[in-house]
Amino acid sequence: MTTMRMTRFECMQALAALLDNELVILSLGASVDEWYNAAPHMRQASLFQQQLGCVTPQAFGLAVGLPHRRIISLDTDGGMLFNLGILATLGNERPSNLFTVVWDNECYQSIGGPPTHTAHGNVDIAAIARGAGVEKSYTATTLEEFEKHCVSGLAADEPYVLVAKVSSNVQPGIKRKHSDGREDKYIFVRHVEATENITIMGPSEHN
Repeated sequence: MTTMRMTRFECMQALAALLDNELVILSLGASVDEWYNAAPHMRQASLFQQQLGCVTPQAFGLAVGLPHRRIISLDTDGGMLFNLGILATLGNERPSNLFTVVWDNECYQSIGGPPTHTAHGNVDIAAIARGAGVEKSYTATTLEEFEKHCVSGLAADEPYVLVAKVSSNVQPGIKRKHSDGREDKYIFVRHVEATENITIMGPSEHN
């Protein structure tokens, strides 16, 4: 008997309910529209990344730059496998404010669904993370497990990696996000400036 996997969207809803003042970096593809709908109160606080392999590295940089603030990386199995070196960086640098979630649907969903390495049963991203020195690395296969680890990950004082085994189904009937990458960048930066009372991108200089 096949057990239905939890969906990424229901996991996102569970995580979003726990968030308030955090900053989020997330991956490209269908997860962008799902997060846009699952966490409407976090839209300005979320940077919708467009490059495979860059989500957790960017989240790490933000965590180093804002050590007093909780940073969340919403990565994918394909994105994490593309840049496994970031796990070694987390194991060595040990940011105390970075919570990484990896949506593992075992496929490259945005290009038609060819399988990733995790689809064959031999590759365990959480185990790789532990081998890289991130002791608090876990895999969740149920929504209850996912919610429990989200609570722990958001309260941790060391890097925390949670691999969520989700279905490849995209949530139907959700609203599309209409802003592009450039607009998303400015929305996010202005939110950080306002909430941190700092200037990141000042006015243009004219000669």
